[in-house]
Amino acid sequence: MTAANAVSHVWRFFRAGGFDQVRLESGADLKALASLDQKLWVALSCPTRGVEFDVRTLDLIDSDHDGRIRAGEILTAVSWALDRLSDPEVLLKEGDSLPLSAIDASRPEGARILASAKRILANMGRKDADSISPDDTMDTERIFAQTRFNGDGVLPPEATDDEEVAGFIRAIMDLCGSQPDRSGAPGITREAFDRFSTEVQAFADWWKQSRTDAAILPLGEATIAAHAAFLAVRDKIEDYVTRCHLAAYDSRAEGALNRSEADYVALAGHLLSATADEVGEFPLARVAALRSLPLAEGVNPAWTERMQTFSDLVVTPLLGKTGELDFLGWKKIKDAFAPFDSWLAAKQGGLVESLQIERINAYLDHGVADKISALIAQDEAVEAEADAIAEVDRLVRYRRDLLTLLNNFISFRDFYTGHKRAIFQIGTLYLDGRSCDLVVRADDPEKHAKLATLSRICLVYCDCVRPASDERMTIAAAFTAGDADQIVVGRNGLFYDQRGRDWEATVVKIIDHPISLRQAFWMPYRKVGQTISAQIEKAAAARAAAQQQRVVVVSSNPLAGAKPASAPTPAAAPAAGAPAPAPAPGGFDAGRFAGIFAAIGLAIGAIGTAIASVVSSFLSLSWWQMPLALIGVVALFSGPSILIAFMKLRQRNLGPILDANGWAVNSRAKINIPFGTSLTHLAKLPEGSERALSDPYAEKQPPWKLYLVLGFVAAGLVGLWFAGGGDWLRHFLKI
Repeated sequence: MTAANAVSHVWRFFRAGGFDQVRLESGADLKALASLDQKLWVALSCPTRGVEFDVRTLDLIDSDHDGRIRAGEILTAVSWALDRLSDPEVLLKEGDSLPLSAIDASRPEGARILASAKRILANMGRKDADSISPDDTMDTERIFAQTRFNGDGVLPPEATDDEEVAGFIRAIMDLCGSQPDRSGAPGITREAFDRFSTEVQAFADWWKQSRTDAAILPLGEATIAAHAAFLAVRDKIEDYVTRCHLAAYDSRAEGALNRSEADYVALAGHLLSATADEVGEFPLARVAALRSLPLAEGVNPAWTERMQTFSDLVVTPLLGKTGELDFLGWKKIKDAFAPFDSWLAAKQGGLVESLQIERINAYLDHGVADKISALIAQDEAVEAEADAIAEVDRLVRYRRDLLTLLNNFISFRDFYTGHKRAIFQIGTLYLDGRSCDLVVRADDPEKHAKLATLSRICLVYCDCVRPASDERMTIAAAFTAGDADQIVVGRNGLFYDQRGRDWEATVVKIIDHPISLRQAFWMPYRKVGQTISAQIEKAAAARAAAQQQRVVVVSSNPLAGAKPASAPTPAAAPAAGAPAPAPAPGGFDAGRFAGIFAAIGLAIGAIGTAIASVVSSFLSLSWWQMPLALIGVVALFSGPSILIAFMKLRQRNLGPILDANGWAVNSRAKINIPFGTSLTHLAKLPEGSERALSDPYAEKQPPWKLYLVLGFVAAGLVGLWFAGGGDWLRHFLKI
């Protein structure tokens, strides 16, 4: 499509969530998609995991394999599909299968895909089929597993019947690494093969030097074992030789070089063995000026075994049978191993050394390298054909999934129209007598909640566990209807994922936001009720504690309440101005109780007066003003709560919830009150259900409502009496 056509293209939008969203309804819309201002896209990126969408399709679109789908990759996928289809409308139709007639065979890319699709159908026994579906191409592993070569440049051991060649392919995999081919089987690449061959040749050339230079192996094939015995004692012998030369240099050093008597005393206090590190640290033998090293008698017990091996494998073959090693003999031994040491230092091909020289020579002598190279070349030769099979799979998947992705990326059509669930809705949570459809993954609730709280939506986080497995995940469910009074951490529910599997769900975190206007209406009354209940419980607890304390005081005084044997001596009258004595425990203080009764009477009078004032004011209203007054009282209590909740409910936004999951939501995807109500379903009896209202096990409730009404009437009458309404009451009673 040219730039002029793109500009002249007429886009159609629909209004949902408080913003305009584009409609993708024709092939022309898809062709002009690159010209649509991305500021009008609902999302600009989304993760490839944690959504209810075919993972394989997302991985195909994710061209840079970073685990995210971006706007540019969406456009590339759409363009790739349109270039291979003669009928772009097929991308907008419901269904899975791709008609072969929709593939554009006039282009080389389309012709190759069409030929490959027919070959796939023929291999599956459907030669005459006129369409191909993801079920035909999804199991590419099975398709490629039927052939030895699949054109990906990866050679598995199963590609050959030659067991020797297969064994070396496995060796290359162990030493140089492997990667799966299109069939899923591990194999080697040409790079790994070339590296292995280079290492093998280098090691063989290095090893060949030891066979052409006699100085490198002074003891022939026994040199390697002898050199190991030499290395085991070399540093210790050098230490001994140096000590003997120091003793010859200055006789005063001989005692110190043999370790002091205090060192032996410190050692004597331990449980010793020939392998103890403390013993091994002492000199190899007794140090004396220019003294030869004994090979058997007089050797440090910790080194006896190693010195015996050294004597058998090194000293005897090079110097002959002897019981000691002088300085000249030690120099001859070191000179004999010097070429071998230099040869070892120049070692090449160490990567393949573990294979041993015999197997390495077999690799070179039997032409294994040429055989493996030929197999890799055969695999590379069918690359174009195999790539065409992969392209068929890509095109079929795009035909099935691309429109769904566009309607959950460029627009949120699936979410707002209810045609089907959005890809970020992973299932349904049943909890507290309701079901929640807006459920997303939240692997880290704390991190997710920091951003998701900006959505102004009540979110309940649940840990979910599969009953029959160790599968676990954490979800965040949006509660958009009902109330949250009974939703607390620790409550259990049931979660069904999109595949219908059930998970045990436990509430672990709650983000508290208004859920509904009904909840906001009753909230003030519930808070007042909770406050009154708390105060009553507090007063009752204090009363019970005081009574308990009085019982303790009385029980702790055995004379309390006992009648005295003789009349007590009258107490002297208290001095003028002195405070009255406190009554005895358990005694009756008439003055105090008189004050209490007076206070109660005043309180009742005040309450009665207030009630009488309210009642008289209410009764003085006209009949049509009374409902308005009641509405005003209700508005006074519930109005602020409803207003605040209404403002917050209008601010509910889906964006922060998805952004917390890695999306880049580009619009304010609002969830208004009517739409939010559709996302959470309250328990409701089915239509036509029969319901028996009598409950044989219902508890008998006292007539609190009657008591409350009578109490208000009595309080009103008392209030009227104190307010001067006695004449009216007497007149009423006389009548």
